Amino acid sequence: MRYTFLKWMALFEGTSLLLLLGVAMPLKYVWGHAEVVSVVGMAHGLLFIAFNLVLLYYAVRSPMTEMQAFKGFIASLIPTGTFVYKATVLKRLSEQAANKPSAR
Repeated sequence: MRYTFLKWMALFEGTSLLLLLGVAMPLKYVWGHAEVVSVVGMAHGLLFIAFNLVLLYYAVRSPMTEMQAFKGFIASLIPTGTFVYKATVLKRLSEQAANKPSAR
């Protein structure tokens, strides 16, 4: 099974959290632009939910173990966590899938 979509979701979710913490929050608390947090916060919330739903799908439908899926959930709670998750766990799973002979 290919993990390309999950990798993209990890990048989007991680980027949205960094934008929320690194751009929107300073704009709110330093320069008084509270509306930015509501827009970026909503986008991040949707991406967070979408990432975890996609992660759940892969956990059920692929050779991913429960611990690998749990690491993905924990990574989604930590800034830059999904980037590390993509670079370690998802890279390893993709390599294993690529090396596995097809069932033809």
